[in-house]
Amino acid sequence: MSELQAYAQQALQLIDLTSLNLDDTEQTIIDLCTAANTDYGHVAAVCVYPKFVALARGTLDKLGLTDVKVATVTNFPSGEESLTTIIKETNKAVADGADEVDVVLPYRAFMKGDLEHCEQVLTKSKAACGDKTLLKVIIESGEMLDDSFIKAASEFAIDCGVDFIKTSTGKVPVNATLEAADIMLAAINTNNPNVGFKAAGGIRTANEAKSYLKLAEDKLGKDWINPAHFRFGASSLLGNLVDCLNGKQTASETGTSTY
Repeated sequence: MSELQAYAQQALQLIDLTSLNLDDTEQTIIDLCTAANTDYGHVAAVCVYPKFVALARGTLDKLGLTDVKVATVTNFPSGEESLTTIIKETNKAVADGADEVDVVLPYRAFMKGDLEHCEQVLTKSKAACGDKTLLKVIIESGEMLDDSFIKAASEFAIDCGVDFIKTSTGKVPVNATLEAADIMLAAINTNNPNVGFKAAGGIRTANEAKSYLKLAEDKLGKDWINPAHFRFGASSLLGNLVDCLNGKQTASETGTSTY
């Protein structure tokens, strides 16, 4: 196995296989769950809109993929829903079987200095998740005005007691970048290495995944990288990783994608 294939194998097990499109149907989600298992193992989770959580959980269980988590999103993608709506969505998702909730930080409010509202969203979402459901916070790094906001938002989310910090919704022009990942991983290393990191949006190839994994190794060590601490949010990465592991020519080594 080549070095790239070793990274591809590692990355495959860290994917949140995602479908967050307005035209998603029940069949879309069934197909997504079916794709979660490959000849090289299964992904970490599937990520779907809240209305599909119960379907995803039921489908995965029927397929014998009980170890695959179900993730969903709240305050998505705008980051501007009311606190009442966010908590209502979170409570329903948890009741329907969500293992993980990815909430969008009210990033515009954060950059304007409205930290009280942001804290309410994160702490009350965490409380609604309870002890068994992870809370991942999307800071929307590509919309932050400069690197200082990425650092501050990462540290703020960690201080609020979240389980993961995540780069992006995948719905804005700039999504995951190595530069943002570097800042966020450094914040985790400095403030709480138990917090996880999720790179989402635009990661399509084994080489790109390798770059993020090597960055995480440099910041936090190889042993830190596991599904409890590191995820890729992606829709098209899985196929490229399987092609790589099959020894096929990989798809283009560059390029961007949204969910």
